[in-house]
Amino acid sequence: MNGLSRLPRLYMDPALVPTAQEGAPCPIAPEQARYLGTVLRKKAGEQVRVFHAGMGEWLASIAEIRKDRGSLTLERQLRAPQSCPPLRLAFALLKRDATDLVLRMGTELGVTEFLPLVTERTNTHRINPERLHAIAVEAAEQCERLDIPAIAQVQTLPALLGSWPQQTSLFAAIERLDERESTPHPTPRLVQEGDGLLIGPEGGLSDGECQTLLKRPFVAPISLGSLVLRADTAVVAGLALLGNGLRSAPVSSQ
Repeated sequence: MNGLSRLPRLYMDPALVPTAQEGAPCPIAPEQARYLGTVLRKKAGEQVRVFHAGMGEWLASIAEIRKDRGSLTLERQLRAPQSCPPLRLAFALLKRDATDLVLRMGTELGVTEFLPLVTERTNTHRINPERLHAIAVEAAEQCERLDIPAIAQVQTLPALLGSWPQQTSLFAAIERLDERESTPHPTPRLVQEGDGLLIGPEGGLSDGECQTLLKRPFVAPISLGSLVLRADTAVVAGLALLGNGLRSAPVSSQ
């Protein structure tokens, strides 16, 4: 896209732009108008990029910009509609900043659905869905993906396991895996679209939770190395491992 890649990039609510065509008007939200006009000091006639999964990415020009409202005019499509391959992240809720970081990094690494969990060692049980959605939108704008990941309601680990689709794998990062498994070298599994990653809380999953996971046939235990990682670091390491598996190789527990 050459110089177009430097243009501001805004996510459009699909309800406001259900169909996209050249010359069509495109309303923007008040916070987007404030961002363009007040922060970036953009004026009518200047260009931006807009997107959502159904429309793809479009070049648009500012038709009107005021303090808290504005509109755009779609000019031409830059990228066709495209979504990331289905990839779910089940993670034990962390402190606010760490949870925010998980949402941001997970979005950048291709997560399509976040599944926040309450485990035995979880310290918090609440989320602000609107705030987390805003973080995911901002991350998608920055990393140039076209879709926005979904954020499920908070659930317990047993509830997640009870509803997990049996035809997909749940790759569970388990600390000291070699000490827990009777078979130290399980057969590697190929990562497929729709599989998921499970990351526990700070302090790790309890012994009982680990044993429950190891008994489930759809759970594929994995090790993230010999070092004990922070939960948010483990998210990045695990998603990088699964992302590589989606592209090429099986994921092993060793």
